Amino acid sequence: MPYEPDLLLVNANVLTMDPGRPRAAAVAVARGRIVGVYDGEPDVSARDVIDLRGLTLIPGFHDAHNHMIGFGLALTEIDLRVGGLDELYARVAAKAAATPAGEWIIGSGYDQTRTGAHPHRDALDSIAPGHRVWLKHTSSHMCVVNGLVLRDLGIGTGAGETVPRVDGGRVATDGAGRPTGLMEERAQELVGDLTRPYPLTTLTDAVAAAGEQYLREGLTSVTEAGVGGGWIGQSPVELAAYVTAREQGRLPTRTELMVVSDAFHPLAAHPDDGIGIGIDLGLRTGFGDDWLRLGPMKIFTDGSLVGRTAAMSAPYAGEEANGDSGNRGYLQADAARLTDTIIAAHRAGWRVAAHAIGDRAIDLALDAFAAAADRYPRADPRHRIEHFAAARPDQVRRAAALGVLAVGQGRFASELGDGMLAAVGPGRHSWLYRQRSLLDAGLVLPGSSDRPVAAGAPLLGLHDMVNRRTAAGAPFNAAEAITAADALRAYTWGSAYASKQEHLKGSIEPGKLADFAVLSEDPTAVAPDRIAGLAVVATFIDGELRYDVR
Repeated sequence: MPYEPDLLLVNANVLTMDPGRPRAAAVAVARGRIVGVYDGEPDVSARDVIDLRGLTLIPGFHDAHNHMIGFGLALTEIDLRVGGLDELYARVAAKAAATPAGEWIIGSGYDQTRTGAHPHRDALDSIAPGHRVWLKHTSSHMCVVNGLVLRDLGIGTGAGETVPRVDGGRVATDGAGRPTGLMEERAQELVGDLTRPYPLTTLTDAVAAAGEQYLREGLTSVTEAGVGGGWIGQSPVELAAYVTAREQGRLPTRTELMVVSDAFHPLAAHPDDGIGIGIDLGLRTGFGDDWLRLGPMKIFTDGSLVGRTAAMSAPYAGEEANGDSGNRGYLQADAARLTDTIIAAHRAGWRVAAHAIGDRAIDLALDAFAAAADRYPRADPRHRIEHFAAARPDQVRRAAALGVLAVGQGRFASELGDGMLAAVGPGRHSWLYRQRSLLDAGLVLPGSSDRPVAAGAPLLGLHDMVNRRTAAGAPFNAAEAITAADALRAYTWGSAYASKQEHLKGSIEPGKLADFAVLSEDPTAVAPDRIAGLAVVATFIDGELRYDVR
């Protein structure tokens, strides 16, 4: 043992995620690293000894796809996760009544499959006069604004007036051609341009607020799924908010940052370098350290299922009019441009995370990854498809053959499942958010939430990965359910693997980072319907107690 332990955690039910030693009873930590794992009483002493009295010790949870700043900002916005438009309008009206005229009213989390319809700009004008109103859909792939915002954007508010055409997005209109206030996909950038960039102080506060919540949920690592540009970014200098939070001691969890493809631009590197695009100075995936590092390039290929904007090969349920002329969603840019960007990023040394939800978008991403590997071979690039939501059986096999990770979100089953089932129709229910098929094909399964799109507590995610039920109680592609042990491995080792960090974290083994969560009970031993009700008792990072309710 190179160092005497600083900390001993004893009398624990240790679930290690190490196949060679799946369970243990005690763990020794020195200088932020695990230095010993014991089946019984440790034969070493330490400065601090914590008796866990039979509680369950696991590697710290790792959310492989979340929006940390988006979640932190949402904590200050109106919560619109309601069951009807009347309640939504009441919440907006109450906020408007308490807000000085001229200030923005911003809310997030509404879902038209629960409220019955999208909010309408006329109703918002009526209940919030003198305010600019911006309501964000739970998927983050669309929003609704009121008439004042449309006026600021120069968008015609009368029937038949000019409405801008947006590549990869849409400004929705009614039957008379009048804008309803609904803005889909990249059309949201028009609204964002009125409020962004946010000040770094605001973004730093959002990082800190989100991170404190993460510690309470046992999260020790997260991957932020898009910074620096596009409709999802908050500022072109967004990385600085994370750096500032770290400098101030307010970055509580280890963080990997995906850089949105919109932030990439041509680089005048030497032709032999193969770095045709990237971000300044040639920074790329892997730059940083154990606390803050650059992850993949994030590229959006399509939209969402509940919003019916994801690119499908056949029309959405109920929209099959005239054969293939029904709504099949759409890509967020020209297919050739999306493909070229993925290939160029791969060649420049980036890992790539392609948001692809519909099967048509998944085909595009898999084709691009295959072409990249063929033209510019590279050892273990470990590219990813974020969501992989409506995947045909042949796409599962192809992803496995290419070594492309599918990063799904278990919690979507209960929070968005009813809308997704309705959108794709019964014939495609078996495609939705696969888990068991991925494991059976030999793929590593990560765990993630896409927070704030869905609740981000990992125990909620585990619960839905195992139980696969919608809010209405309907089975959500139940054949893809997995065991609690599989789900726990996904949210620890699987997510570390997705970040190409499994050599540092994700399991409790000597030499790895001393990041742990302590749970009230063993999620692999309780009844499946009890997993969501378990509690996080404590969280350790670098062997230091960062959260404790004991």
